Amino acid sequence: MADGNVDGLGWRERKTRATRRALSEAALSLAAERGLENVLVGDIAAAVGVSTRTFNNYFAGKYEAVAFRQVDRTRQSLAAFRERPADEPLWSAITEAMLQPLEAEGATDMRPTPDELAVIRELLSSRDLRAALTRDLFTDWVDAIAERTGTDPARDMYPRLVTAVVRAIGETAMEAYSYADPPVPYTELLRRGFADVAAGLPER
Repeated sequence: MADGNVDGLGWRERKTRATRRALSEAALSLAAERGLENVLVGDIAAAVGVSTRTFNNYFAGKYEAVAFRQVDRTRQSLAAFRERPADEPLWSAITEAMLQPLEAEGATDMRPTPDELAVIRELLSSRDLRAALTRDLFTDWVDAIAERTGTDPARDMYPRLVTAVVRAIGETAMEAYSYADPPVPYTELLRRGFADVAAGLPER
C-alpha cells in the first residue's frame, strides 16, 4: 500500500505515535534509573536520539511524556465506552471500557517488580503528573457520559460526578497496586473498585 496505512492509520500518524511512545518509554526508564526529579527533557530526547525541539513538538514537558501511556489508554477507553451497547448498565459499560486497553496489552496477569513499584509511588506523589494525566480527558469523559445518560453537563452535576468517580477509582486502584504485598494485577484492583461503586459502596 502506497500510504502505509495499517489499522486505519497512515504512515505519518504511525510514525508520530511511535515517536511519542519511544519518548514516553525513555522518560519512564530514566525515572526508574535516576528518579523523575533528576531527569531533564534533554536527557529524554538524547535517549531517543532526537533534539529537545523535537521533544517539545510532542510533549509540553517530562510529566506529559511519563503520562503518555496512561493517557493513551484512557483515550482508548473513552472510544470503547462510546461503542458499548446503549442498553448496557452505565457502570458495566465504564468498567469494560476502562479494562479493554489493558486486557488488549495482556496486562491482566502482570505483576510489578520492586523497582517498578518504587517508580510508581514516586509518580503518584507528583501533582504535575496527576495534572498531565487528567488534562483534557476529564471534559471528554463528561461529554461522553452526558450523551449516554441524556443529561446536560452545564446544568446537571451527574456526568461530572460520574467522571470524578471514574478518575478516583483509577487513582485509588493504582495506589493500591503500588503498595500491594504480595503484588496484585492492576486490572484486578480496577475491576474491584468499579464493582464496589456499582454496588453502591456497601458497608463492610
